[in-house]
Amino acid sequence: MKKRLFICILALFLIVLGISGCGDAKVQTKDTNVQQGSSDTKSIDGGTQQSTASSKYQTTYGSKKFNNVKITVELFDRSNAPEGSTITDNKWVKYVNEQMNKVGITVEFIPVPRWDEVTKMQAMMASGTAPDITLTYTYAHAESYFNQGGTWDLTEFIDGPDQALNMKKYLGKDVLDIGRNANKQLYGIVARRATTAKSNLFIRKDWMDKLGLSIPQTPDELYDVIYKMVYNNPDGRKDAIGAITWNAWNMKMAFSQVASNKTKAAIANGDDAFADYYDPGMREYYRFMNKLYNAGLMNKEYYTMSEDNFKTYIATGTVAFFEYAVNGSVDVLRGSLLKTLQENVPGADIISIQPLKNVNDGKQYSAGYALGGLINFCPKTASAEKVEACMTYLDWLCTKDGGFAIYHGFEGEHFNYDQNGVPVVINAEYNSKDKDWIRTDLFLTGNQGYFATVDDFNACTAKEAPGYEQHVIDNYRNALTGIIVNDTTYTSPSTPDLITDIGLVRDEYTVQCITCPEAEFDATYDKYMAELEKVGIKTIIEERTKYFTELYGN
Repeated sequence: MKKRLFICILALFLIVLGISGCGDAKVQTKDTNVQQGSSDTKSIDGGTQQSTASSKYQTTYGSKKFNNVKITVELFDRSNAPEGSTITDNKWVKYVNEQMNKVGITVEFIPVPRWDEVTKMQAMMASGTAPDITLTYTYAHAESYFNQGGTWDLTEFIDGPDQALNMKKYLGKDVLDIGRNANKQLYGIVARRATTAKSNLFIRKDWMDKLGLSIPQTPDELYDVIYKMVYNNPDGRKDAIGAITWNAWNMKMAFSQVASNKTKAAIANGDDAFADYYDPGMREYYRFMNKLYNAGLMNKEYYTMSEDNFKTYIATGTVAFFEYAVNGSVDVLRGSLLKTLQENVPGADIISIQPLKNVNDGKQYSAGYALGGLINFCPKTASAEKVEACMTYLDWLCTKDGGFAIYHGFEGEHFNYDQNGVPVVINAEYNSKDKDWIRTDLFLTGNQGYFATVDDFNACTAKEAPGYEQHVIDNYRNALTGIIVNDTTYTSPSTPDLITDIGLVRDEYTVQCITCPEAEFDATYDKYMAELEKVGIKTIIEERTKYFTELYGN
């Protein structure tokens, strides 16, 4: 009896001791780049020590040693790997794994063609083969998968006071909250944009100069300039193409009838036919494009054009005018198009121009990105341990040894700091072949680079295009000229269920509206609107109207 009593007392003592030990449990990170992530943490000797019990999942890089966990991560493939490297076998993939192996994680990258990413993502999700970290720029798809129970709620991996501290510091609450639904569930990790500059209108300056033309300021002036550059081409080219709009964000701003109203502009915002249906000005935008097409000022099969073909037309000196990514004319990632053009056509020049004056009120409007870029999410095919490792990986990407190194490289090899502490490229050509071709696609928690401020981004980016610094400065200035209409990140309740069918209608009918005979344009556009209604766009517009009216007023 005494022995049994002693054992019971000893067991009770051990239980009490265990509870006491758990109450005092603390985790200190080994990563000196970890920053305070909430008021519930305190910094100790460069690390971070939590003041309460540990969260179930430890996702601050260095706070946990995993037991050889392998995660798969989607990686956009742009088919631009330099000789001697592949998208999955290169210096930077090896660097990632060197760093992640320190905490027991191995990263396997799954390449996905950049411009087929949505189709590929949908196929992988449907077949249960999606990577543990899957990504997209279409938030509605990510939220739809979550609503269907196909992806993880990341709240319990991120929101604890000791969790993902680097991520919280770098992204900030506003960006992190973009990936939450109305119930505050975190269905994805959104990348932070270094700048919201989005798009530019580009034109062949040398052709304008030879023809004595001025920079167009209105759509009608643009039409006139394009017409003369094609049919009175100063270089005698018979293959000149007047216009290609790979993106059409700023061109649409020149016709919008709602851009001046914050609420209505938000309702119309998006690449999913919302503006086409809601903004009466879009009919006139498509009428303008139809006029260009029927005048022979567009590539007759523009709708089948790949981005590589699009860039080839520019680099070989064929295109007079185009809309593309904000720094698309000289961006190394997009092939240094102007540099290549000048090698092919000495004396050629491409400049960005300010947004065209709106046909309704004469003001200039520029489309701008939202604060967030792509969104990362974890399919339910990943185990909880893998999700924990995935969040640790994304947290590491928010550190100086992570995303900063991947984007900027190493001091002394790729860059040196200037007097303001901004990394300045040492040899742009070397960087282009060594890291620039893959850096933005590996850096999943940042769009357009790891920077503290927009000014730092502009200063650094200009130095990355030696000989074209002024082009870069002008590009980013022009892209944020006038009234900025930023993208919204709101997804209405019905959007996830309807967005795919709406996209199919949009893709079919926008081509028809641009390529039909001018006499058939209005009937074709009316048919487009009717088909959008059939697939439920009116429901989404009503939901968006209610939301943004409550948010901004009428």
